[in-house]
Amino acid sequence: MKYQGLFEPIKIGKLEIKNRYAMAPMGPLGLGDCEGGWNDRGIDYYTRRAQGGIGLIITGVTFSDTEVEKPSFPNTPNSTYNPVQFVRTSREMTERVHAYGSKIFLQMSGGFGRVTIPTNLGEFPPVSASAVPHRWLDKTCRPLTVEEIHGIVESFGKGAYNAKRAGFDGVEIHAVHEGYLIDQFAISFFNQRNDEYGGSLENRLRFAKEIREEIAKTCGWDFPVAMRFSLKSLIKDFREGALPGEEFEEKGRDIEEGIEAAKLLEKYGYDALDVDAGTYDAWWWNHPPMYMEKAPYKEFAKITKEHVNIPVIMAGRVDNPDTALDCLNNDICDMISLGRPTLADPDIVNKIRTNKLSQIRPCISCQEGCMGRIQTYSLINCAVNPQAGKERLNTYNPIVKKKRVLVVGGGVAGCEAARVLAERGHEPVLYEAAGRLGGNLIPGGAPAFKEDDIALAKWYEDEMTRLGVEVHLNTKATEKEILDKSFDAVIMATGSRPKMFSLGDDEKVYSAEQVLLGQKEAGNNVIVVGGGLVGCELALDLAQKGKKVTIVEALDKLMAVNGPLCSANKEMLEKLIPFNGIDVVTGARVTGFNNGVLTATVGEETKELNADSVVLCVGYASENTLYNQYKNELDEVYLLGDARQVSNIMYGIWDAFEVANHI
Repeated sequence: MKYQGLFEPIKIGKLEIKNRYAMAPMGPLGLGDCEGGWNDRGIDYYTRRAQGGIGLIITGVTFSDTEVEKPSFPNTPNSTYNPVQFVRTSREMTERVHAYGSKIFLQMSGGFGRVTIPTNLGEFPPVSASAVPHRWLDKTCRPLTVEEIHGIVESFGKGAYNAKRAGFDGVEIHAVHEGYLIDQFAISFFNQRNDEYGGSLENRLRFAKEIREEIAKTCGWDFPVAMRFSLKSLIKDFREGALPGEEFEEKGRDIEEGIEAAKLLEKYGYDALDVDAGTYDAWWWNHPPMYMEKAPYKEFAKITKEHVNIPVIMAGRVDNPDTALDCLNNDICDMISLGRPTLADPDIVNKIRTNKLSQIRPCISCQEGCMGRIQTYSLINCAVNPQAGKERLNTYNPIVKKKRVLVVGGGVAGCEAARVLAERGHEPVLYEAAGRLGGNLIPGGAPAFKEDDIALAKWYEDEMTRLGVEVHLNTKATEKEILDKSFDAVIMATGSRPKMFSLGDDEKVYSAEQVLLGQKEAGNNVIVVGGGLVGCELALDLAQKGKKVTIVEALDKLMAVNGPLCSANKEMLEKLIPFNGIDVVTGARVTGFNNGVLTATVGEETKELNADSVVLCVGYASENTLYNQYKNELDEVYLLGDARQVSNIMYGIWDAFEVANHI
């Protein structure tokens, strides 16, 4: 087997795990019930990942304290609130997970403290180690009392005991990592206490030490306990994080102290370190967007592994099995942790084991279905996999009668519709006017940092072949095909077209698609009109290619109407704009472009900006002409994707799945 090294067993403490893959913890929002247990969605969700071959599942964050950060059910489970309910529902989950030979750890949190996302966890006053600013709210946190710390520690012992009773194979502590509450004690920037929990590193780690000892009291030292651990914080200041490659003064935990912390955590009895880097103040590090390189924690994991003798687990965009194997072979880490890739494809580990790499549905690191929805709606899903977090609800429906279905358009909506129809046993026939499938994935995936968009388009191409879907490229569907009585239903997924308007000298005014696909040469000095997601990503791509770029935006800030975007993606992109020397003019109304000069009105002032070209990124218009022309002549017809409403990849895929799964 090519990837044999990824499928060797490993031990955490005395617990043997069948392979080197863990499922990284991701907030289980929407997967709990009103009594602190797991709902059917949660049980199905984790069981499905075990079925897909993961060696160790680490649940998303759960709580044991019920006094300081009071539970707000059914957001996340709590192992002490109603122990009977927690054990009963957890037992059902762990038994199903164990049926597939997987092990499962409960991730237990000491609390969020200053990084509490208000929409998720209720209205309790924010707390922290000291009186420091909250990450999101205009509030100062209240320092925890010693009695409250002792209460949280005691709850860990009780919660871990309930987890052990429920069949969990161990727990992971959340965390000396990402700036959560226990990390707020560990980092001197947040901890200005002068009691036994402040001052020296040992004092600041006392909270973590006491948690490990309390769990040993209730569960024994043989019960495995891992620690989620960030070696380096990458904090420039409160709410200010550092970008990759940026020179700055570390205000949080630097590598030297991180090494000492790792050694102490091993000394305290932790059985593994689950390593990354960053904090909520530099959130893109802990939840790396597509703008972050693949496997960004390699340096931090390797340093950690060089200084401890317990297993090191590493997450962070390590979806490529060759990269994963190199990390093991080069002593960077001992296990690979996959979070978002297991949402995109729960079978990723089995597909790697059987070398079916072309069948792996890629994660595109958009974070719109996972972290974006967690932040905004307290739900965890996946943009490219509509079944994630909805395994039972969105199971493939059996068909009563096989139908022949015409699909017009080969963007994500058309491809997803055809894929789902074929999976269910229908006979889709797909027509695409362009020479390849993917629609807006193709120009959108042109920048180097959007490679996974191209991978998704390639995956759809491969799926059409695997499923035997009849595909007609370079072919526009005409009245003959649309009204062909051999089709039982028609799906119109004809996409959208970029909005364009005249500025005068229109020979040098282009669409983003024309520039991204290399159909037009933008020149060395480029003005991008429109500061939404498309405009900002295009500007970043051009700047990274050495162009001088200016973004001109009508609103008062960039990306004002995009969403819901995960804060990690949006904030990183916002900071990458000035970091890459891109100028920004906001509150500007463009009035013309002539003789290489763009004119724009900013307040009472008229600005003149020199440019070799202007690229319009001012949105898209639905292309629904065929639907409107024939909708009343067809018995069963559906309008999907941008043709119905201009949106994003996620809703194009989700809507297509919903419709195609019910034909």
